Amino acid sequence: MDVIHALKVANPEFARILEEYDEVNDQIHRAETRIESVSEETEATLRKKRLALKDKIASALNERGV
Repeated sequence: MDVIHALKVANPEFARILEEYDEVNDQIHRAETRIESVSEETEATLRKKRLALKDKIASALNERGV
């Protein structure tokens, strides 16, 4: 967790990716729990976006040797 925090502080782009990931993840949670009604297509698109963001996060961490 310390590495993530350090990257977030040092790299504004990484911080933006984390923030976007949290937003998309929250949208997916609301869709899964039926708090917010979305189409299956929208939910699938959100899942793909979340996966792409996870890949970016993992790539940044791998660059740091984590």
